[in-house]
Amino acid sequence: MAQGRKRYLVAYDIRDSKRLRKVHKTMLGYGWSMQYSVFICDLDVMELIAMKTELAEVIHHAEDSIAMIDIGDPSQRGSGCFSFMGASIPLPTSGPVIL
Repeated sequence: MAQGRKRYLVAYDIRDSKRLRKVHKTMLGYGWSMQYSVFICDLDVMELIAMKTELAEVIHHAEDSIAMIDIGDPSQRGSGCFSFMGASIPLPTSGPVIL
């Protein structure tokens, strides 16, 4: 049985500006930018592994931090668990992402 996509909230704190730019560029290939260091990514298992592998090659593991929070199926909880104060950002619709 094939695994479907899950929605992840990815937030990062990168201590070096060069690594920060590389992480941001990497993340643009996997998701939608909510804020500069916060992304929503709809990924299957293989895409999640690829994203983690790419990020692991960029960050300094003793200084930088990346949080990846599984918030569920993009068409269910992965969409309904968001609420905003102030200007809201339109959430991506679920569906395949071509990288």
